[in-house]
Amino acid sequence: QVQLVESGGGSVQAGGSLRLSCLASGRTFRSYAMGWLRQAPGKQREFVAAISWGASSTYYADSVKGRFTISIDNAKNTVYLRMNSLKPEDTAVYYCAADVRFSTVVDGTCDYWGQGTQVTVSS
Repeated sequence: QVQLVESGGGSVQAGGSLRLSCLASGRTFRSYAMGWLRQAPGKQREFVAAISWGASSTYYADSVKGRFTISIDNAKNTVYLRMNSLKPEDTAVYYCAADVRFSTVVDGTCDYWGQGTQVTVSS
């Protein structure tokens, strides 16, 4: 059974940084795409960033481009999201996601999800 377990959320002041981690287990993810999506209170879940398991492809939402970096450690089965220059509007629950198709990670219709980790950015 596929499991995605996020960690690394927390509270930070605007301009600060956090790194989220997502440990994937339960199958071989070699051909999978992995990503991060987020949901703020009262808003729909939105795409943040995605990466192919071999790290040959990455894709970012315009709102985080240049501030967030997605990366992957294949040996550790872990996907990371480094978040710099955080803004109050980045406050949300961040979810790790996985699927065989890159497009479904981007549009949020993917098969596998983590439980989410809270990120709170204060002004």
